[in-house]
Formats: sequence, C-alpha cells, structure tokens
Amino acid sequence: MKKLGAAICEAIILEYGTKELLKRLADPYFFQSLGCVLGYDWHSSGLTTTLTAALKAGLNIEEHGIAICGGKGKAAKETLKEIDKIETLTTSKIEKLKRASRLAAKVDNVALQDGYDLYHHVIIFDERGNWAVVQQGMNVDKKLARRYHWLSFKVKSFVRSPHSAICSEAREKAVLNMVSKKSEEARKISVDLVKEKNILRYFKFVKDQKQLTLAEIIGNVRFLALPRKFPIKQLELAREINPRNYEELLEIKGIGKSCIRALALIANLIYGASIDWKDPAKYSFAHGGKDRVPYPIDKPNYDRSIAILRRAIEEAKIGNREKLKLLASLKSLV
Repeated sequence: MKKLGAAICEAIILEYGTKELLKRLADPYFFQSLGCVLGYDWHSSGLTTTLTAALKAGLNIEEHGIAICGGKGKAAKETLKEIDKIETLTTSKIEKLKRASRLAAKVDNVALQDGYDLYHHVIIFDERGNWAVVQQGMNVDKKLARRYHWLSFKVKSFVRSPHSAICSEAREKAVLNMVSKKSEEARKISVDLVKEKNILRYFKFVKDQKQLTLAEIIGNVRFLALPRKFPIKQLELAREINPRNYEELLEIKGIGKSCIRALALIANLIYGASIDWKDPAKYSFAHGGKDRVPYPIDKPNYDRSIAILRRAIEEAKIGNREKLKLLASLKSLV
C-alpha cells in the first residue's frame, strides 16, 4: 500500500502538480476512492488512518515535493515537531504551516462541537506552503467516526466556513457550529465578552434562568449542555492576552470546549446573537449516499476523481501486474 499509494501520487504530481494532489486529498470522493483502490473497505473509518499512514511513509518532500506530518493518537501530537524538521522550508512557511495545523485542530475539536473528539490529524503540504489537513474524530458513545477535510487555498478564514468537506456516518440532531456564517455575530460578542470583568454574572443568569430555553433550542444533547462551573481561569488568561478576533481567541492555550460553549450561550441567550445548531456534515464515508443520506452523491466530482485515478494508475511507474490489479479494483469501485 505504501508503494502503490506513492506511485499513484507521484503520477498525479508529474501530470498535474503538487497543488492538484493536495486539492484531491482534500476532496472526500477522491480520498475515499484512493483508499478503496489500495484495498481498504469503502465504509470503514479506518481507511483514514491507514491511507494517510501509507502515504506518509511513501512520500517525501525531497523526492516528491510533498510532505505529510502527524498521524493517529500520539503521532498527531508530534505534528508541529515534524514540521520543524523539514529543512527545505523557510522559517516563515514553517510557522504558517504550524499555525494552520494548530487552528484546524482547535476548530474541529472546540469551535465545532459535534460530539466527535479528534484522535487523528495530518497536514499535507508542498514546498510552496500550500497545504491540506485531514483529521478524524470519534463519538465514543455511538462508536462512529467523522472526518474533516481542509484545503489552504479555500480557507479565507479559519473561523468562517473553512472546511472543504466533513464526512460522517450519521448526522447529529444538534451541533454548536461556531464557524458557520450564521454564527458570526456570536463570535464577535464572544470576543467582547472575554474583556468583560463581570462576565460571571452573565453566566449565572443563563444557568439559573435560561436552562429551559436552551433545552428548547437543542433538546437533550449532553455534550452541548451548559458547563457546570464557569471556566474562570481560562477567561482570566484570555482577558490578559486581549484577543482581537475569534481566531486569536481560539489560539489561546487553555481555551477549550466549555469556555467556547459558555461564551456562545451567553451571546445567544442574553444578547440574542444567532448560533448555527445545524450539523455541517455533507458527505458520508461512501461518497455520499445512494439513499441520499446525509446528502446525494456529487456524481460529476466523483467521476472526475475516478478519471484522475485511472490516468494516474496507467502512468504510475509500477509493474503491469500491479497496474492491472489496481485498475480492476478501480473498476469494481465504479
């Protein structure tokens, strides 16, 4: 899988360039198709971790112009150190890549509260500093996974509809989506609230008087409940740093789910700021769903992914037997 994955990616790079490969890996149809061609089950969340591990082992920036840092579990925590070791990049590019890695993880773990905790994170990048992030979270109670795709040249803001795709096996009834366009006012008020000295009284008011209102909005969703205790230490730290915007607020070490949720609920229940509670997942792990769940298949994009894969396999520097095997696998996938 390491050998074949690298050969296919190398063929794509030679034909289309590194930027196109990043674009393809940030596309759920291509990503899932590549995993299937290499032998993984189409419906398995394990495809994410094993495919990225194989590509990480097979690709390097010196030979292919592409590097992959991070991985599953402990490997995800080593991402920033691995980026630092890439000697062909300038200091400026390294710092931008590290910031992208940190913010993408923080958004999907903290600003987007959907019940899935990240356990896998990789950032894929080229020598020009273009990047894609593929990370995955797990809902332990439901034993379901969810994958998040990011692409640098589609990210105008890390906190305003930044994803290129979110794939899931199920859609949640209620999600705190603080990176939705609809939540923009709540983001601005959250930053202002951080600077308030008497913010604790707002939290007490919401907790004492508005719990019923919150239940009416989101139902009985445990991971979106008001925090039992107000995250005062986190807010004191944020007040000292004095963030200028929501991105800077998220970047503060220690600002976690309870803090972001408390600020969002105060903005919503006291100031009337809109919050998007709709689950942003738009793809299933099976390239969309034949039953149109969670969304119908994007057939033209899926067909383009297949065409690029077929061309890459035919051009890959591997034996004829391996090519025939991969093309047969691709045919069965179609």
